[in-house]
Amino acid sequence: MEYICELKNISKRFHTINHETKAIDNLSMKVKKGEIVSIVGPSGSGKSTVLNLIGKLEKPSEGEVIVNTNSIGFMFQKDQLYEWRNIFKNCLLGLEVKNAVTEENKAKVIDMLKKYELYSFRNHYPSQLSGGMRQRAALVRTLAIEPDLLLLDEPFSALDYQTRLSVGNEVGQILRREKISTVLVTHDIPEAVSISDRVIVFTERPAKIKKEYIIEFKECQDDRTPMNCRNTLEFGEYFRQIWRDLDAGKE
Repeated sequence: MEYICELKNISKRFHTINHETKAIDNLSMKVKKGEIVSIVGPSGSGKSTVLNLIGKLEKPSEGEVIVNTNSIGFMFQKDQLYEWRNIFKNCLLGLEVKNAVTEENKAKVIDMLKKYELYSFRNHYPSQLSGGMRQRAALVRTLAIEPDLLLLDEPFSALDYQTRLSVGNEVGQILRREKISTVLVTHDIPEAVSISDRVIVFTERPAKIKKEYIIEFKECQDDRTPMNCRNTLEFGEYFRQIWRDLDAGKE
């Protein structure tokens, strides 16, 4: 079994002058190549900290983080588009940082803009696009560098509910079609269940793994889109089980 990343007995503490906060306590998890894994848990339970550790933005206080690639893409709650650059130039930004703006890569970006229905807006500026379109542009920018591992930190949370469903459905299909190894942090249980191959439930801080669910949808296995998953009986059962896990943590 090939893993794109692995956390071994990770603990993470944050220090101030007078205080120490333990965010993560002896946590271990693995993500297989091509797997989509969601992390859900209470607010402040260390979910985003795990992403930062995987993305090498922070170091663990104890334990080991193994990431078998240097090609990592991030998507955050905000799309982080530059308002003074048009959509096409925004989508080239990651390639610019990597000094990889070739004619071939420009053509790939144009192809993605067409695929994700943004090509006719390539010369528009972010302020001229809807929230959902902006998030699709952010996704194109992220995928343009061809990451082996994608880290998503509540990327749809700023969108209204209808747009969130639509964009989540689109992005979920893209991740599955392209077989991109993904770790998604979200508070939205339906989002996690509908998009993921596996859902990991965290405890209250300091974070430990409370439960793991292998997500399978036999009712729509031949056409597994997030929206189709939401329309199955299995979806409701996964939701109830994970909700009980989270609700029990409040007792």
